[in-house]
Formats: sequence, C-alpha cells, structure tokens
Amino acid sequence: MAVTKEKTILEKFAKTIPPAFYGPERVNYILENIEKLTSEERISLRILFNKFLTSMIERDASDIEIGGHGNTAAIWMRIYGKKHRIEDLPTFTLDESAALIINLLNSNQRKYLVLTRNLDFSYTYFYDRRNIDVRFRADAYYDLDTLALNMRAINQAIRPLKSLGFHPNVVKMMSHNYIKFGLSLVTGITGSGKSTTLDSFIDFHNNFDPCHIVIVAAPIEYVHLSKVSIVRHREVGRDVLTFKDGVIQALRQDPDIIVIGEMRDPDTIMAALEVTDTGHKVFSTLHTSSATESIDRIIAEVNPHEQERVRNRLADVLVTVVSQKLIPSSDGKIIMAKEVLIATPSVKAAIKNNNTSEIYMMINQGGNMGMITMEQDLKRLYLENKISLENAVAYANNKTRIQQLLTAA
Repeated sequence: MAVTKEKTILEKFAKTIPPAFYGPERVNYILENIEKLTSEERISLRILFNKFLTSMIERDASDIEIGGHGNTAAIWMRIYGKKHRIEDLPTFTLDESAALIINLLNSNQRKYLVLTRNLDFSYTYFYDRRNIDVRFRADAYYDLDTLALNMRAINQAIRPLKSLGFHPNVVKMMSHNYIKFGLSLVTGITGSGKSTTLDSFIDFHNNFDPCHIVIVAAPIEYVHLSKVSIVRHREVGRDVLTFKDGVIQALRQDPDIIVIGEMRDPDTIMAALEVTDTGHKVFSTLHTSSATESIDRIIAEVNPHEQERVRNRLADVLVTVVSQKLIPSSDGKIIMAKEVLIATPSVKAAIKNNNTSEIYMMINQGGNMGMITMEQDLKRLYLENKISLENAVAYANNKTRIQQLLTAA
C-alpha cells in the first residue's frame, strides 16, 4: 500500500513536537495541535485510515489495532478469532499513530480523552466497493503513556433470529407480545457476539411489533431503521450523559422496550431493575460467561445492605439469560455456543433464597423448555462435527461436566 504522501505529512507533523516532551506530553501536544494541519492534510490522513479499514473488511477481520507501545509500530487485526500482525501494511511511529487516531476525533472527543484517558466512540466511512456506509465501534486508550486504538466492525446485516438456533419457547419468553415486562440478559466476554444477538432480538420486534424501542448504548453500533416499531438510538456521551440517565429519561419517552447496551455499574443495574418493575421490557448485556455468574454478578455489584432487596427484585423481574461464546469452528471460522436460562418459579426461588448454585442443574434438566447448559451445547456442536474435541473442552465453563458428557457420548 503506497502511503508516501501521508507518511510525509505525519513525519513533518511529528517533528514539530518539542524534543523535551515525553510520554503523555507528546500525546497532549498532538491533541492540542492536530488542527494546525491543513484541511487537505487531514482529509488525506482520514482517507489513508479508511484504506486500512477497507483492508480489514476484505480480510474478514473483526478488529483492527493501531498505535500504542504493544503494537510495535505495526497494524494488527483479529481474523477468525486470532490476532495477526499485518505485514503488508505500513508501520508508524508512536507519534504518527497517535496523530492518525486523534485526526478521527472532534474537539469535544479530544477534550474527553484528555480528561478520562479513554474514549468510546463510533466511526462511519463510505466503502465505495460495495456502495455502503460501514460502522465501527472504537475505543481510544493509553498503553504505557502512548495512544492506542481498537476498532471493531459492526455487522452490516442483522442475523435473522431464527438463524441463532434458539428454542421456540425461548423466543416466546423474550417476545414483547408474549411478556410485556421483564429483564432479558445477553452475556459473554468481550467479543462473544452479545451485540449481534441483541440486535437480532431488536430486529425481530421491529419486523412485527408496533411498539417503541429505546436503545441506550456506548457507543451506538448497528443503527436500526424503524419498520413496524419506532426505534430510538441514544448514545451515551453524545445524546445522553450516562446509562443511568438514559434509562430513567426513557420512562418519559413512552417506551415499550428499553435496550441498555451494558449494565456496567450499580446505578445502571438499579435503574434497569426499577424500570422493569414499572412494567417495561428490558434487554441488556453483562460481561459474564454463564447464567449463574450473571445473577451473582448483578447482586454482588450493589452495596451489601442493598443485596437482599436486589436479589428479591431480580428474582421477580428476570425472564431469560443467554450466555454465549464464539468458538473456532472446524471450517476455520467461528460458531456460537450458548447457555440459556429461563426464570421458572424454581429458578426465582433459588435466587431469592441465595441458592444460585442449584440453578446449573435446573438448566441441565430444562431442555424441554429450551434451556441448555454451555456444556450441553458444546457437546452438540462437537457431535455435529462443527468444533474440535479440544475446543469443546477449552471453552467449557465446567471442565468436569464436559468430560462427563463427552465420555457418555
């Protein structure tokens, strides 16, 4: 990839940084002086960055990494679950990478990055080979006092809900038409496809349910076009200050379904439980790897003196928990494995009585209702020759249980 012109712009700009500046001082200088580049220079750098994103899309990569000490000057990508140094793309110094990243930000975003040392934002560019706008979820952060950026491609097409393999009863339980209120969680580690699943459920409702859906997220990823439903998108930091504010304000916006991008702090958790209590359908995500862990995490996040009340409230409003992982598949790509919990009266009693350790066996025995443990789903994928034996064991939450299931098979 020829980048002589852009490299010259970056080298010239980097030379203006005072030699006495070190670490974050150099980043701050770039943040404060990036606008001294001409409009033509900034546009050239933006076009170069978009070329990297085009390369990412055409390699079928999910993420791109630029800048920071850990990158060792190279551009890295995650392709089918594995990180790769991309040897055929150019390398950049720490200052040049920081300038490329900062050139993407507006003045308010630059001020926020200085204050918080981290910035979540969305980015869109026009991919002319397909004649479409492509959206990315981005996170700018510091790595040993140097500026780094991760960008994740947002799916351009929503996966139909039926393609995710949920039992019809699970879909019914998560449907606003069947249950008008209650909390449904989609959980998993970073990069496990939570947002994709959540968007599938939003699209499911958007195609047949005449309701009002309010999405509060940081950042907004997939933008839904209102069809049968009216869909509002409120990005934290741009349209609303915090998740908690977005959730509480939604109550005055006549919503039927509130989608909370992540329940990441006690205030958001409490707000989510409160709006669910008022008779709304709420979908949200957590960074947990199992259904039981999700329940325990919610309770543990709040102050000890509040935990009994939260435990009872959660038991009353919880409808479903889907915990998912993306597993390397036999064809060299990735495939989803999931654990599904439905909050039956027995599950609700276990939550209220602080006996969440009993819930795993309830999931294990609830197959007729659509429940499935992660280990049962991994076994299914292995028997269907979709994943290897090694990955079935490696991605299991309960190693003993998966060994028992595979031995029985």
